[in-house]
Amino acid sequence: MLSVIAVTQNPVANPGAIVTSGYMRFTVLTPEIIRIERSTLKKFEDRASFVVINRNLPIPTFTSTEKDGYLTITTEKLSLRYKIDSNPAINDPCNPNLQITMNLNGESVIWYPNKKDPYNLKGTTRTLDNAQGDVRSWLEDGLISRSGWAVIDEQKARNDGSYSLMFDGSEGVDWVAQRVDPNSMDMYFMGYGHNYKKALYDFTQIAGKIPMPPLYVFGYWYSKYQRYSELDLRNIVTEIKTNQIPIDVLVIDMDWHKDGYNNRTDQTQWTGWTWNNALFPDPQGFISWLHQQNLKTTLNLHPADGVGQYENNFGQLASDLGLPANQTIPWNIENKNFYKTFFNDILRPHENMGIDFWWLDWQQWMIAKNEPKLGNTFWLNHVFFNDKKNQGKDRPFIFHRWGGLGNHRYQIGFSGDSYATFPSLGFQPYFTATASNVGYGYWSHDIGGHQQPGANNPELYLRWIQYGVFSPILRTHATNASNIERRIWKYENFPSMRKAIELRYAIIPYIYTYARYSYDTGISLCRPMYYDYPEKDEAYIYEGEYMFGNDMLVAPICKSDNGAATVDQTIWLPEGKWYEAMTGAVLDGNQVVTRQFNREQIPYYYREGSIIPLFPQVKHLNERPDTLIFQFTPGNSGEFSLYEDENNNNKYEENKCTFTKVTQTTVNNVSTYTVHPRTGLFDGMPSTRSFRFEILDKNNPAGIKLNGVDVPFVYDQAKRTITVEVNNKSYNELPLNLVVNNN
Repeated sequence: MLSVIAVTQNPVANPGAIVTSGYMRFTVLTPEIIRIERSTLKKFEDRASFVVINRNLPIPTFTSTEKDGYLTITTEKLSLRYKIDSNPAINDPCNPNLQITMNLNGESVIWYPNKKDPYNLKGTTRTLDNAQGDVRSWLEDGLISRSGWAVIDEQKARNDGSYSLMFDGSEGVDWVAQRVDPNSMDMYFMGYGHNYKKALYDFTQIAGKIPMPPLYVFGYWYSKYQRYSELDLRNIVTEIKTNQIPIDVLVIDMDWHKDGYNNRTDQTQWTGWTWNNALFPDPQGFISWLHQQNLKTTLNLHPADGVGQYENNFGQLASDLGLPANQTIPWNIENKNFYKTFFNDILRPHENMGIDFWWLDWQQWMIAKNEPKLGNTFWLNHVFFNDKKNQGKDRPFIFHRWGGLGNHRYQIGFSGDSYATFPSLGFQPYFTATASNVGYGYWSHDIGGHQQPGANNPELYLRWIQYGVFSPILRTHATNASNIERRIWKYENFPSMRKAIELRYAIIPYIYTYARYSYDTGISLCRPMYYDYPEKDEAYIYEGEYMFGNDMLVAPICKSDNGAATVDQTIWLPEGKWYEAMTGAVLDGNQVVTRQFNREQIPYYYREGSIIPLFPQVKHLNERPDTLIFQFTPGNSGEFSLYEDENNNNKYEENKCTFTKVTQTTVNNVSTYTVHPRTGLFDGMPSTRSFRFEILDKNNPAGIKLNGVDVPFVYDQAKRTITVEVNNKSYNELPLNLVVNNN
């Protein structure tokens, strides 16, 4: 595991890391990252930018020399050569004014400004609106490349036409500021070779960590764009519970608010801030009822049309802003006074009512009208997230579209309106894993597809849900169309869908542990195979599979079986052995296999020796289960460190949390499985727990002892699984050592 350094978020670099030469300034941030600036005004930026918020890192060892008209800066990994008093943007590739040389697998690689990179491994894009399959051409460049280098160019236009601007450094919600020299050069060269994980870790040291979402976010979300009333939604919740479906989030789409333009209650304009009382006669009572049902909720917002005269609190807002009370107040979130006043007068009443988070569905103009080069999507995300954080209540997050590099600090992503087809589903595993190349690890897709060209397809919906089990967020959704059904209990294969959702809830402790891992390391839950196997061509070729945390490999089925009993899935298994969780088969790695799966089966694999923490069957995540299950995969050794915290506040940033290490070893045909004493503290942590040991792919044992005493066990001959129950153990009684004499 990577070592963890706290991010101080000080944008001013240590003077000892800076080398200045005329109009140029170079800052050595790590052995692999050098910041390159040029300003003919000699006005260099020490403020935080939209991407980079921390430059005060430990100074790496480097040398700086001037000789024969050239400046040379050399680190352990890079050698920069600059022709003094030249413009590095004007380059002869055969004799560049500025070049950086690095080593990649024994070969010398030279970079210079404006050099094209055909091997960048890509990042993500703002939205999948209208995607009907593979749309990788939409993706921005990422932070890693098979070429071994990548560049963050802060003065290059983003895909939406906006730029990375500066923060003014004010407290609270740092406000936007223009660059002191708008014509300057400001780029970061990253030369990590194929050490992709270190590149991403170091990126989060300069660009900020990937915040942890609350635990409940990883449960099931029910959502559909439909003109639901309060009664409709109450009935849906009741039916979900009657059908024993686990759930944690109910989404309320845009019809929650009224259409003030035409003073009608039977239709809705995009923008609105006042409850439609014809549909929701008692909003406060309804939100309170949802919370009593252990559900969190959000409201969909389309802010672009501003605030109309018909909205609740319009008069107060107009008065507080000093604007006329007889005309619509335009949307102006780039203005600090508008932000503070709007949030206080319009949004706070809803938050005080109990709305848990906001769904920002910006679909209008990309560039702010009153601030040059400012991207609306990024700015909305920055303002809404930090406003939530500064309230100091629940753990902050928002639900929104990608706004460009630096947006990893404001999770969670809403990927937009893709089509309900197998090709659209087939693109999403690659798309989601690839987004980790820019630290954007929490995409939420419309599970089932948004726009549906034909009748409901139970097989497609099931396979999409199964993919959702092993994606960051499991949220079913679709557009407002009578031909689309998203209530899984209305489908003939409902038991299979529910079984998949139950699997999602079972693996929550594994997922949540890797949410913490993502915060600590910059490595997202879903990540491409090449992070672990960068020199294997198969890791780049088999794009439909990915690592889900460190110990699971997932290859979701994204095609139809065309009515057959099974469907073939071709999977590359890396070196080692892999336990096929759905069948119990143990497969040799370092090969490509074709396996058959029926509709209930999901191709996912445990790494040899891995330990997988599970929850028992639960219906929501509002309460901590009394029992923890640990599955032990075949292997001579393995380790897992289970993470827990208070689930919905920021105390995790202060390390108010616990880790419980679990290990397994096998020596001379004797296997030992140990739950070690936990480390750390947090308020409300359990003092006792029951533990279930599930030991996979084992013969019937000769005997089992727990801390030296014989204990009963159950052996399942068909599944080749040993189960041992350890009930009501105080954490003060740990460690638990389970010793199995293998036959």
